[in-house]
Amino acid sequence: MNEYTPCCPVCAAELDPRHDEQQCPGCQAVLRFEASCPDCGAPLEQLQGCGAVNYFCQDCSSLISKHRIVFAIRQVGDGE
Repeated sequence: MNEYTPCCPVCAAELDPRHDEQQCPGCQAVLRFEASCPDCGAPLEQLQGCGAVNYFCQDCSSLISKHRIVFAIRQVGDGE
């Protein structure tokens, strides 16, 4: 399986998916990865414990596998 490498939506520079919020190395935009439910699109709550990370959808009232979540990259600041 090929690994997906996220890119900056402003300048297309490669981003580090290990960080939820980061500054783009290309254009210096501050970006945030946001997890959303694949079923309803609602933002997910991240649950961490004992080294494991799980996601919970408040709208669906269910746990979502990390393999099913959908990530969006959003620019932080500048009125957005």
